[in-house]
Amino acid sequence: MQIQSVSLEDYISKIPEERQEAFKKLFDTVNDNLPKGFEEATNYGMIGWVVPLATFPAGYHCAPGTPLPFINLASQKNFIALYHMGLYSTPELLDWFVAEYPKHSKKKLDMGKSCVRFKKVEDIPFELIAELSQKMTPDDWIKIYESQYKK
Repeated sequence: MQIQSVSLEDYISKIPEERQEAFKKLFDTVNDNLPKGFEEATNYGMIGWVVPLATFPAGYHCAPGTPLPFINLASQKNFIALYHMGLYSTPELLDWFVAEYPKHSKKKLDMGKSCVRFKKVEDIPFELIAELSQKMTPDDWIKIYESQYKK
């Protein structure tokens, strides 16, 4: 389910009311903890952060001329999703996250590749998401991306 929007406020206004407060808190958690250099963007029907073209002119290989995506947040039909490309492409980061998750949530981790799903807003481990957001700089992400995806 993609929500077309032009801003965070526009996006939040289009999601179910019972998710709006938690979604905004999740956005703030990521935004407040990301290293400098990422830029907020609305893309792919989601709200997210990218490495801007000014920093990485090559951009995203799947959509030439667009910034390199890093983290996105989405309100899907049955859950809120956090998409973190670093988890998908960095086994050490994934292992750390999987090991830490049970320390922050009583719920089983619901995850697939880069997507972490939260079916109930009260189950979002905000402290863990804050820590995860701090773990990779734009330069780190560019190096990983170029080593794994660039043709």
